[in-house]
Amino acid sequence: MKILLTGATGYIAQRLLPVLLEKGQQVVCCVRNQGRFNKEKYSQFDLKVIEVDFLKPESLKEIPEDIDAAYYLMHSMSGGKEDFSATEKAVALNFKNRIAQTHARQVIFLSGIVNSEKLSKHLSSRQQVEEMLASATYGLTTLRAGIIVGSGSASFEIIRDLVEKLPIMIAPKWLNTRCQPIAIRDVLSFLSGVLMNEETFNKSYDVAGPEILTYKEMLLRFAKVRGLVRRIMIVPVMTPRLSSYWLYFVTSTSYTLATNLVDSMKIDVVARPNDLQDRLNITPLPYEEAINLAFGKIEQNQVISSWKDAMSTNAYHAGFKELVEVPQAGCFTDKRSAKVTNSQKALDRIWAIGGETGWYYADWLWGIRGFLDKVFGGVGLQRGRTSNNEIFTGSVIDFWRVILADKKERRLLLYAEMKLPGEAWLEFRIDEDEVLHQTATFRPLGLSGRLYWYSVLPFHAFIFKGMLRNITA
Repeated sequence: MKILLTGATGYIAQRLLPVLLEKGQQVVCCVRNQGRFNKEKYSQFDLKVIEVDFLKPESLKEIPEDIDAAYYLMHSMSGGKEDFSATEKAVALNFKNRIAQTHARQVIFLSGIVNSEKLSKHLSSRQQVEEMLASATYGLTTLRAGIIVGSGSASFEIIRDLVEKLPIMIAPKWLNTRCQPIAIRDVLSFLSGVLMNEETFNKSYDVAGPEILTYKEMLLRFAKVRGLVRRIMIVPVMTPRLSSYWLYFVTSTSYTLATNLVDSMKIDVVARPNDLQDRLNITPLPYEEAINLAFGKIEQNQVISSWKDAMSTNAYHAGFKELVEVPQAGCFTDKRSAKVTNSQKALDRIWAIGGETGWYYADWLWGIRGFLDKVFGGVGLQRGRTSNNEIFTGSVIDFWRVILADKKERRLLLYAEMKLPGEAWLEFRIDEDEVLHQTATFRPLGLSGRLYWYSVLPFHAFIFKGMLRNITA
C-alpha cells in the first residue's frame, strides 16, 4: 500500500514511520523543509519525501493521487501561536480538499479525548478538526488519546522535569484532575492496527492505558519508579497565569505551550470503553511499565524523536535555505581559528556539544544566559538535546536550532532561538588544512541590538576562546 504521512518531522510521525516501513508499506512523507528530514536513515525502504505546506494549497499538488490511505498527524498547539485554532482549521480544510482528489480510502487522525462537557481551547480545536475531516470520499478513523508516555514526549519530559528538579512542589489544584495515560508503544500499535481496517472506517475510538490517575498520582508514581521521595502540597488558589509560569520556569516547555497545557489540565481526560483493543489484540501497558520502557530508551541513547525538535518560531517559515547563507553585511562577528591535531576527535566533540556535555568552557555563564532568557520569555537551556552524539538538521541544542549538520563537509551551523534584539548564528567548520574555524555572527536589530553586542563582547572574548581551545585540545 502507498501511505501518506503528514507531520513527518513531528514526534508521533517519526515513531510511526519505521513501524510502517518495516511492515513493507510504501510511505510518502510530507515535510515543509526537506532539509529537516534525514532520508538516509531509511535508504533501504520504499520511501519518498515531498515538500508540502498545508497552509499553501498550491503546494499540495505534490501529493500523489495513487495513495491508499493517509495519516493526519499535524498539530499547531506547540508552534508558538496562541491562537492556533484558526491555523488548525485552515490546515484541515486544505488537507481534506486535496485528499478528496486522490484514491485514498482512509484517513487516520490522532486526536485528544473529548468526553468532558466543557473542553479546553486545545481539545475543542481537536474536536473541530475531526468534524472538518469527515468526508464522503474516504473513511475517517479517529483515535483519541490523552497523556502519551514515551521518551521525548511533551508530557513525559514535563513530568520528568518536575519530579527530578523539585523535591517539594507547591502545586495548583488541577493536579487533582484525572487522566488516563497511554504508552507511546500502544499508540503506535493502534495507529498501525487500524490501517485499512474497514471496520474502523467513519468511527472514533478512545485509546488509553489501563489506569485512571490524577496528575498528582502520576508525579508521585514517576518519582517512585526513579527511586525519589517527593512531597506535593496542593494550594486551593493559583491562577492559570501563575500555573503557566510555574510550568514554564521549571520545565523545558515554552510559555505559550505551558498556557495551553494548563488550560487542558483542568479537564478530566478519561476514555470511554470500546472494543478496539480486543479487536486488534492490544494489551496497553500500565503507567509505571511505560515509564520504565521510556527510560530504557533514554539510557541506551535510542530516543527516536522529541517534541522539543518541533518548530517554535516563524523564522523558519521560508525554510532553512535562507538561514544557511550566514549574512555578512551589517553584522558583528567573532571569528576564531585553531589548528586541529585530531580532526575526528574534534568533530566528535563538536557533534556532542550542548545538552549534558555542555559548551566546553564556562558552562556557568551559559547557565546564567539561559536563566536570563527564561526571565525574558525565551526557551532557556532546559531543552537540552534529543541524542547525545547525533545531530540532524532541525534538531534542538539547548537554545539553538541546527540549520546545517554535515559531517562529510565537517560543518555545523546553529541558529539562535533565545530572546535577542537581532539574529545570531554559531558555526563550526574544519577546512582541508585541518583548521577549525569557529564563527559567531550577530545581525543586530536597531540600536538595542548594537548595545547588546557591545555589552556581551567582554564575555565573548574568553568564552569563545576557551570553547575553541577545549574542542581542539
